[in-house]
Amino acid sequence: MTDDQMQSLLTSIIEMKNNLERMAEKQEEMISDVKEIKKAVYDPDEGLYARLKALETWKDSMSNVIWTIGTGFIGLLLNTLYQNLGG
Repeated sequence: MTDDQMQSLLTSIIEMKNNLERMAEKQEEMISDVKEIKKAVYDPDEGLYARLKALETWKDSMSNVIWTIGTGFIGLLLNTLYQNLGG
């Protein structure tokens, strides 16, 4: 091998080493980001699933309240009509 070829080979190896180091740094960043996402989704107290469960529970209870109020309103309306028309 000539000196130029050796120098070119050495330069290529150094570039590959630098690229691998950058890839390792980016991979560490990705691991950190994935851990944060996993915590945001699966945290039992404040994660996405916990929030969805709380929202579904609230929705169910509000549905029951709305049906109760609606039924009471209709009952009052029918009672008023009965008293005014029939009584």
